[in-house]
Amino acid sequence: MKFAGIIFDFDGVLIDSEYVGNRQIADYLSRAGHPTTVEQSMAQFMGLADQDFHAAVEKWIGRSLPDDFHAARAAEDARVMAEGIDPVAGAIGFVQSLPAHLPRAIASSSSTRWISRHLEHIGLRDDFGAMIFSGREHVSRGKPAPDLYLHAASALGVAIEHCVILEDSPVGATAAVASGAHVIGLCAGMHCARDHERVLRQIGVHDIAHDFGEVARIITGPALPL
Repeated sequence: MKFAGIIFDFDGVLIDSEYVGNRQIADYLSRAGHPTTVEQSMAQFMGLADQDFHAAVEKWIGRSLPDDFHAARAAEDARVMAEGIDPVAGAIGFVQSLPAHLPRAIASSSSTRWISRHLEHIGLRDDFGAMIFSGREHVSRGKPAPDLYLHAASALGVAIEHCVILEDSPVGATAAVASGAHVIGLCAGMHCARDHERVLRQIGVHDIAHDFGEVARIITGPALPL
């Protein structure tokens, strides 16, 4: 292995939730009188959480959030929590193929409750143990600040410069690059449009992978020079 630790974003990296979530947002805003495509929703909101997400929606529609916005989001969250969300193609096999001794963590803008539920759904909950970290719960500054990734590396006991991070969203990639880790921009989810690779490269990711087979080839080999 080239790296001493691996840190995963979650939504859009291990589960294919970015497209599902942004489809709901686009449908809701369109019904509320603010025509929005799934592609526009992903471009404006992907990777954001809580206040940053709400502010971005208000900026997009040019008004305060509709009265039923939070109720609609809560209903959607309840639905997908009950039904589960499918993994990104190849994610399960990749995680299960990692050496047992390799420290690994999840660092996501989602809540630990959300992450744990969907890890259980795809059968990977035991692979991460206590190494599940949320930008809402574990740091005061979430992505695009690097704090969550630095926190995860510290918890793993691995220097951030010896870690590799898998990220898919522009917001998350910004955080990952700023952390000082080696960053792989993953373009494997349904939400990744034709220009997704270009966007991630402009942010400064070190490698691009279009599937987990490419990720495996990138991280396997002699350790990188420090």
